[in-house]
Amino acid sequence: MKIGVSSYSFSAYRKRTGAGYIEICDMAKEIGFDAIEFIGLCRDGDCTREWKMETAKAIREHCEKIGLEIPAYTVGADLVGEGADEAVSELLFCLEITKALGAPVMRHDITFKLPEGMNYKDAIAVALPRIRQVADRAAELGITTCLENHGVIFQAPERVEELILAVDRKNFGWLCDVGNFLCDDCEPLASTEIAAKYTVHAHAKDFLKKSPEDKARAGFNIGTSGGAALRGTVVGHGVVPVAECLGALKRGGYDGCVSLEFEGPEEPEYALRKGYENLKEMIDSIA
Repeated sequence: MKIGVSSYSFSAYRKRTGAGYIEICDMAKEIGFDAIEFIGLCRDGDCTREWKMETAKAIREHCEKIGLEIPAYTVGADLVGEGADEAVSELLFCLEITKALGAPVMRHDITFKLPEGMNYKDAIAVALPRIRQVADRAAELGITTCLENHGVIFQAPERVEELILAVDRKNFGWLCDVGNFLCDDCEPLASTEIAAKYTVHAHAKDFLKKSPEDKARAGFNIGTSGGAALRGTVVGHGVVPVAECLGALKRGGYDGCVSLEFEGPEEPEYALRKGYENLKEMIDSIA
């Protein structure tokens, strides 16, 4: 497995330093990462299609120069609620950005909120033709599309599996985030074992966890479906059995890139370097 990092992990660092995409690529390479994935290219409100395309090409050129792979591009979407058709149009453009980056995978959301009276099975039926439309265009470009287990509606492993089987496209799979299962109070290792055979990309994320009564006192900012409280932390410092989950992915046939995703309050440079060291040790132990 190769070790990647999400551009999202640099959010606090970029906000503090003003670093751009090229600078974080250099930082990722210097730390030791093999790859860097990107999420929703944008800068100071400049999110025009022209800017995104120019930036994607510049990022790819720089990453090729320094020997840094780009395994995935991640974008938002709502394929169930109002504006779903416009979301498809935007996703089709995002595929062009993915191609410009040279990334083999594009992850897109399905929905984060169900319309009144709709359950997740209804959402699958509504979103299905739109997901297939995007996946079919992706296939023409040599790209694999996927959803990530996050956002409550499609976070539990059984629901994600049900959706993937319904889509029934060889180039549509699962971005398995081993930490996100906790947000729906699902056990990470058992959930990863379900995800493994569908996984086309992976995130290594870690959380600290508190009981519901400790949430306010602890200041933890992510509430789980069952009322517990989570806070992002350095990979290897939390309660997620990351190493065991990576082992499950490997046993299930996944041997691609695992991207570190950090969203805790720790100092970013420390969190990224220590997280990389911990993740490398974990991956080396299952090689």
